[in-house]
Amino acid sequence: MKIGIISDTHRKVKKAARAIDTLIKDGAEVILHAGDIVELDILKLLKDSGVKYIAVYGNNDAHLAEYHSEYHLVQEPYYFRLANTNFKLMHLPFYLIPDADVIIYGHTHKSSVEFMNNTLFINSGEVCARNKPISEWAMLEVKESEFIVTLYTRTNKSDSIEKQEFNFKREENE
Repeated sequence: MKIGIISDTHRKVKKAARAIDTLIKDGAEVILHAGDIVELDILKLLKDSGVKYIAVYGNNDAHLAEYHSEYHLVQEPYYFRLANTNFKLMHLPFYLIPDADVIIYGHTHKSSVEFMNNTLFINSGEVCARNKPISEWAMLEVKESEFIVTLYTRTNKSDSIEKQEFNFKREENE
């Protein structure tokens, strides 16, 4: 199963649309937003994307609470199961304990992929390109015996999207 991951879109609707479109084109069956959605239009993009999605509230998303029922907004840490894998989705990196197979977070605006003790930690970076002139997002492919993470980067005003892939062997769950 391929799972698209975005975070920290803030007010950048066009950048969010590009990330979502690229993930769907590359086969994402689900999209996870790790918070700081900020714009209602970004929730509309997710809802209208044609794939399932989950979006967690970020520290800049309190104003979106009135849309909680209309969109798939959840509070952190949010635990769920996909592709025979336990996930934890959050915005703030306050709950980085290995209590799920995959832990997805945002807030830092820095992409990071770490695999420790059979737990995968992913921060897809910032879609908004606020702290650097690069928009970032990620794809996680969950297979029975491995995780494949692809980090996407697009320099502002460029048509080119760079990809960097990471492979991690999963230990058998007992």
